[in-house]
Amino acid sequence: MPEVCINFICSPPIAPKLLDLLLMSPATITFTSKPTSAHGLPPNRLNESEQVLGRAEAVEVKVLTDAAGKAALIEEIRRNFAGTGLRYWVAAVLEAGELL
Repeated sequence: MPEVCINFICSPPIAPKLLDLLLMSPATITFTSKPTSAHGLPPNRLNESEQVLGRAEAVEVKVLTDAAGKAALIEEIRRNFAGTGLRYWVAAVLEAGELL
């Protein structure tokens, strides 16, 4: 059963590489991805249009994993995405299941 949800926000050009990594990772139980807007990023990470709008185009990825998988997955992503501005946070999963 998944114990945590790792939430990632990345720029659209980085998303395909992140999704490929997640598809190959044994730590990944399941994940979702969708386009979104990111707010509160440092201005030097935004292009002129994004600075005017006050938001950046981004991709949000949510990954379900267990506690052991979390550490391995974050370390692998840290190695592969250092310096890209990819952001993440981890939340506990209180309950998960599948309705059949």
